Amino acid sequence: MGHSFLLEPGRWTLQGNWLTRDALPTVVKGKILVAWKPSSCFMVATKLSFPDSDQDEIVMQSKGRMTSQDRQYTFVLQHSLLGQVEGEGWIAPESIVQRYWGLSDKQRRTGFETLRQLSAERYHFSGGVMAGHYLTSTIEAEITRQ
Repeated sequence: MGHSFLLEPGRWTLQGNWLTRDALPTVVKGKILVAWKPSSCFMVATKLSFPDSDQDEIVMQSKGRMTSQDRQYTFVLQHSLLGQVEGEGWIAPESIVQRYWGLSDKQRRTGFETLRQLSAERYHFSGGVMAGHYLTSTIEAEITRQ
């Protein structure tokens, strides 16, 4: 089964839990839009909201490019919490794994994400953000194609 997330244009929803160091898990919901340009360039726009919390929404807009083998990619990301971010990702047979790092972030924050394919229309998403050597937040969710 080939990947549909990231490798094809589409609209996705996200629903799951957000965890931070000193708080109980919070419900997170989101919308993800994936678009492609003819030159192996993609754009991903994501908006995460926290309906049961007063936490601010998180908005991310990324642009990326696949390598010639279509198994790896690089991207730049504007993140409402982390600012300007760069990252890389790998397309594995059953998952998509990526990592990223803030460019001018004084807290030296980095992040990682894994999307494990459940079906052509569903992925399990997990990830986290670290400041230095410490995990500051994690997310676990299901992403579903609309």
